[in-house]
Amino acid sequence: QVQLVESGGGLVQTGGSLRLSCAASGNIFSINDMGWYRQAPGKQRELVAAITVGGSTNYSDSVKGRFTISRDNAKNTVYLQMNSLKPEDTAVYYCNLKGPVRSDRGIGFFELWGQGTLVTVSS
Repeated sequence: QVQLVESGGGLVQTGGSLRLSCAASGNIFSINDMGWYRQAPGKQRELVAAITVGGSTNYSDSVKGRFTISRDNAKNTVYLQMNSLKPEDTAVYYCNLKGPVRSDRGIGFFELWGQGTLVTVSS
């Protein structure tokens, strides 16, 4: 059973930086897509950044130039480096996994979400 474990959230001042990590557990050989979404109070969940197994990336316009997504396929881990943080970035950040996933159980076609980690940017 694949699981996602997130870490790195916290409280920072405007202009500060945080690095989020999300590791997929299990005997995994490859994951097609990994990414980060966020949800602020009273708002819908939105895509922040995503990265494919081949390294292709997508960013929300609101974070472009400030955030960087990366992944370590050997560790089945995705990262989000967040710089120049703004109060508007305050949200719960969710790690996302999209199949196909190759593991010792074969190929799985499913989507998985992490529990979420809170990022608070104070002004």
